[in-house]
Amino acid sequence: MRGLALIALAVLLAMSPRGTARAEEPLKAKVGVLRLSSSAPVFIAQDKGYFREAGLDVELRFFDAAQPIAVATTSGDIDFGVTAFTAGLYNLAGKGTLKVIGGMSREKAGYPLIGYFASNNAYAIDLKTPRDLAGKRVAVTQFGSSFHYSLGLLADKYGFKLADVKIIPLQSLSNVAAALKGETVDAALLPASTARKLIDDGGAKLLGWVGDETPWQLGAVFASPRTVADKPLVTKLLAALARADREYHDVILVAVKHGKAPINEATRPLLEIIAKYTNLPVEQVVGNCAYIDPDGRLDVKNVGNQIEWLQQQGFVDKGFNAGDIIAGEFVKPD
Repeated sequence: MRGLALIALAVLLAMSPRGTARAEEPLKAKVGVLRLSSSAPVFIAQDKGYFREAGLDVELRFFDAAQPIAVATTSGDIDFGVTAFTAGLYNLAGKGTLKVIGGMSREKAGYPLIGYFASNNAYAIDLKTPRDLAGKRVAVTQFGSSFHYSLGLLADKYGFKLADVKIIPLQSLSNVAAALKGETVDAALLPASTARKLIDDGGAKLLGWVGDETPWQLGAVFASPRTVADKPLVTKLLAALARADREYHDVILVAVKHGKAPINEATRPLLEIIAKYTNLPVEQVVGNCAYIDPDGRLDVKNVGNQIEWLQQQGFVDKGFNAGDIIAGEFVKPD
């Protein structure tokens, strides 16, 4: 009789909500990112178990440029991409193969993210400020990349023609940094995390920060329509990221002063997580804490401006706008 009672109890536990939760397998998801602070909430959610607590088994896949992340998301090699907007991403989205589901990093004054950097030789001659980039050889990862767009905004601000800049696409961040150090280009646009060691070692000169010159919505979370259709999966991922967004903002971003976060008892645990995933010492992470909206909101108006600019430049196909590529059921507009 006692054996029967134990069996009955086990059945009841299995049927209870707690027992059901234990029986559920976590949903698997592959997330593509760059090893940059602009993906800080992703790293926090992974390292602190927020994805797992939301019912997800997340595998992070690391890339060396933004465009390949968009391609991998479209092909199904990864389920979600978290990276900067690019012309390639917009073209894929315009064809209906990608949907934006949330906001991520922004260029914002006071939060160093992407910088303008000069080679030592060019700086010694006449390249002292961002507005001096007119007529120079400037390295970026790809045509239509976030770096290219940032340069376009700078040209508009200071009234020089983007066509007067010799833009040199080198496909990866490491290639751009090497070209800058090797003096094969006059200047480059690079994330702070990539350029910091170069600057500290005397390999290049900092001219300024994009966020201080031309703020804009840099990054987003996106997925293929097939993934978007899996609402439980998307909802779980965004909930975990929202938790990490808020923590990152309230602990680190509110403490940033003069472009740097302090290292103290409150900030150190999160800074160490970011350092772990970006392969940087904490002392370098503090100077490139990318701004991210605490609620994961997306500046939809700015996304529309980006699309229009890229279409005017011929980098993005015409015939679609921001509303066509945004999954409105998930995105929190700013």
